[in-house]
Amino acid sequence: MGKLYIIATPIGNLEDITLRALRIFKEVDLILCEDTRETRKLLARYEIKMPTLSYHQHSKLQKIEQIIELLRNGKNLALVSDAGTPGISDPGGKLVDEVLRTFGEEAEIIPIPGPTALAAAASVSGFPTDKFLFLGFPPHKKGRNKFFKKIADSEVTAIFYESTYRILKSLDELKSAVGEREIVVCRELTKMFEHFYRGKIDEVIKKLKDDDTRGEFVVVVRKNNN
Repeated sequence: MGKLYIIATPIGNLEDITLRALRIFKEVDLILCEDTRETRKLLARYEIKMPTLSYHQHSKLQKIEQIIELLRNGKNLALVSDAGTPGISDPGGKLVDEVLRTFGEEAEIIPIPGPTALAAAASVSGFPTDKFLFLGFPPHKKGRNKFFKKIADSEVTAIFYESTYRILKSLDELKSAVGEREIVVCRELTKMFEHFYRGKIDEVIKKLKDDDTRGEFVVVVRKNNN
């Protein structure tokens, strides 16, 4: 059977790609992409011409079966998301699980590590990160109270993602759940308008309202010291 490479790609700055990742891109038979248009931008930047196939959270079972058959026929495949490490808050984990269910111990699934927004945010937070709680994105509707209660009850640094459309709402809900606690909000990590907002939750909310809430956000919450 073929090999499945799980390749981390830049979260913004296209220079944040490893030499190993570029080599694997040139060696595989096909690249599985969350959005082929986004991946082609990266491939074009490094003058790599390789066939791509769309695979994302809405892909049907038929698409997974197609990928399984390619591996069965000895094709080497690379899996990428639009940005960051596949399987971290994206559907890559589902494919890996299906490959393992199909091939068992014969499956060759190889990680090609690289960027991930949660690690980048944790590294500049200044908060203890020997242990931390990562929660992905808050639910859009049901379960939001439970989500923020997990952070309130956490005895370690907590990290979550949020979109431009809900960042202020989520920070308000965070404040209601945890009280006045220190946070770091990272906006547009590695991109042109990268910015870090530090302070108590109310202070950060004010800074965001006075500045710009466009972009992708990572929120790091200091643990409760009480």
